[in-house]
Amino acid sequence: MNLTEHEGKAVLAAAGIAVPRGRVVTSAGETADAASAGPVVVKAQVPTGKRGKAGGVRFAATPAEAAAAASALLGSSIGGHPVRAVLVEQRLPIVRELYVAVTIDPATKGPVVLLSAEGGIDVEDAAARGALRRLSIDILDGFSIAQATGLIAGLDLDARAAEVLVRLYDAWRRSDAELLEINPLAVLPDGALVAADAKLVVDDASLGRQSLKPAISPHATPAETRAAALGLNFHQLDGTVGVLANGAGLTMATLDMVRHFGGAAANFLEIGGDAYTQAKPALELVLALPGIRSLVVNFCGAYARTDVMAGGVVEAWRALSPTIPVFFSIHGTGEDEAVALVREQLGIEPFDRAEDAVKAAVEAAR
Repeated sequence: MNLTEHEGKAVLAAAGIAVPRGRVVTSAGETADAASAGPVVVKAQVPTGKRGKAGGVRFAATPAEAAAAASALLGSSIGGHPVRAVLVEQRLPIVRELYVAVTIDPATKGPVVLLSAEGGIDVEDAAARGALRRLSIDILDGFSIAQATGLIAGLDLDARAAEVLVRLYDAWRRSDAELLEINPLAVLPDGALVAADAKLVVDDASLGRQSLKPAISPHATPAETRAAALGLNFHQLDGTVGVLANGAGLTMATLDMVRHFGGAAANFLEIGGDAYTQAKPALELVLALPGIRSLVVNFCGAYARTDVMAGGVVEAWRALSPTIPVFFSIHGTGEDEAVALVREQLGIEPFDRAEDAVKAAVEAAR
């Protein structure tokens, strides 16, 4: 689950990492009051990155400017997420920006601590240039001050930076996080370190033992809230091509193909495993999305049988009788039975290649 910036900062503050003074508000009037102490930054609170490049971070020198910024942001949408709240925060006198994070290393399947002396919105470029340091951690041994001191060596940082790294790792571990990131970690004129931004992604499976937030985020759309109640892995996007696929990896690959062929996906919806039993409500969720014009169904079965999954979708399609065009690609275990089922029950011929099905869906949505 992706949390918003102020939720991530609450975790950081509890770990002893300094954060700016700030207040979350939901109206322009509250914003003006919150900005009365001086220049501020007004930030859209949505569980997604790249807010700055999307216009979701604005600077204000006066309460009136802050109120105007909040008015422009509240009710807008960033990355498919409606802006229902903004964080009004003191503007920091930043002299240097660092990037620090703890996440899971795919290679070691364990934690890795990341550090770059070139933080900010273009940290990906710094990583591409080799300016990102990495230290894999044995989760049984933990992360020590000595290791943190070695990681910052040669970057003109003092013991305070090492302490922040250790506290960040401890917060990551305690919150069952998949990612806990500070970008930027601001260096102030006196050398103090303050988390100017925060990104926290928590393992969904840990929500029962975590008090961070309920399983359904208040920032979720109504469709996402309903999907969570049904146990569906669903995320609403802002495109016109609906997507149903089995497995998170195949679903993401399908979304990538939609974009590759010039389209925009309306959703992420994984319908693998036993989720096929929820095919009817899953289809209802997708078909109700604003602006949807076509649907692509992409199944690739190994252990899961594609004929069983296709059967759930076919039954739901016949019950709902949608008017938008649908395009199938089916491969793997039970493929022959699944293709025959779609052909006989819906009168639709599945495509031999997933790329062709996606391309047809994109063209139909135009």
